[in-house]
Amino acid sequence: MLNKIEKLSKVLNEAYSESSLQSGLRTFFADNFGTEDFSIDINNKIYLEFPVIEENEIKFPIFKHKRSIGYLIFKGGNNEFKKFIKYAAPFISLKVQNIVLNDKMQKNVNFHETMKNIAKIIESQYELNYIIPIVGEMIDKFFTDYLLYIFLKDENLGGNILAWPMACKDAKILSIVENFENTIFTEDRKTLALPLKSESKEVGVLVAKSTGDKISDKDVEYLTQISSQIATTINRANVYAEILKHATLDALTGFYNRNQLEERIKQEVANAKRQKAPLCGIMTDIDYFKNVNDTYGHAVGDLVLKDIAKIIRGQLREYDIAGRYGGEEFSILLPFTKIEEAQKVAERLRTSIENKVVDISKVNPDSETKTIQVTISLGIYEMQENDNDEDLLKKADKALYQAKNTGRNKVVVQNE
Repeated sequence: MLNKIEKLSKVLNEAYSESSLQSGLRTFFADNFGTEDFSIDINNKIYLEFPVIEENEIKFPIFKHKRSIGYLIFKGGNNEFKKFIKYAAPFISLKVQNIVLNDKMQKNVNFHETMKNIAKIIESQYELNYIIPIVGEMIDKFFTDYLLYIFLKDENLGGNILAWPMACKDAKILSIVENFENTIFTEDRKTLALPLKSESKEVGVLVAKSTGDKISDKDVEYLTQISSQIATTINRANVYAEILKHATLDALTGFYNRNQLEERIKQEVANAKRQKAPLCGIMTDIDYFKNVNDTYGHAVGDLVLKDIAKIIRGQLREYDIAGRYGGEEFSILLPFTKIEEAQKVAERLRTSIENKVVDISKVNPDSETKTIQVTISLGIYEMQENDNDEDLLKKADKALYQAKNTGRNKVVVQNE
């Protein structure tokens, strides 16, 4: 027995982590006493005060300050083992305390460090495309035994879209997120889905899937706290994005406002000159728009502006730029576009808007007229080599003025 105690002492001395301790002890007891398995449980809520010896399993309590904090579990083993473990259990218990509990303490330290780092992001970063990968990497380093996924709510699609990592091929997780309403913990306790909720608003879902053991109660607590912190970060970024959007976009149409449009003109003019690429500008004006407001009210006028903006957006390419220049005037920039193609675009817009029937009954139910139609006039200009930032829309506006003064509901090109 003395020889075996020396061997055990060597195993305990060489163990440097919970996994190396369990592995070393599992091998030691299997080689010397024929045990089938060995494990350490300090997460179970049922603690033992005395050893429990059953037919094929023995549980020895682990004590700290005379209080049970878990137990050692052995399966199998011969009669010599049952005598040996009575002497060996206190030494193993002490080693477990030193390693496992120190690991837990370090995990607590790492957890608070992770939370602190996420909090720093809240203070300094606002762009979700930048924030989410950083937060994802932080929690990934903390939960090394889990696969983690961050899904963000997409109001347009009406569901949660994977934001981090790049892909999720787990059909079970995708199904959980698709049908997600509240916290989900699978029966095997290996997958946990938590709502990302801030100020009573759900902004997404955090999913953790264990690649090993069941998700412990302590890790559930960690994940719950982290999900709250992530939600706060996302919500703050969304609020900032909303503020930024209103600072650069026209609230009614969603197009660039006048100030932002002028900034984009500078960028596009500089880009066109650098690349020696064509650039066209279009100025539009709703014909007799004052009559619409005066006859049907400003609510109907706003509805007309929204509908026309929607038509313009639908006719443009992804990289074309539209802005509300002021009142009922819209400006459009067509990069990499010659004047002939710009004319076609303008004519399509004119025809689409002329044929649009606007239902005004909901915004003005008292009006005998239930639908109206409007037209627009358009002026086009293609930037020349010697033009500056202001010339593009100024000369397009000159063409617009000509269109309005020669009958309206037409497209006029400015050639110089």
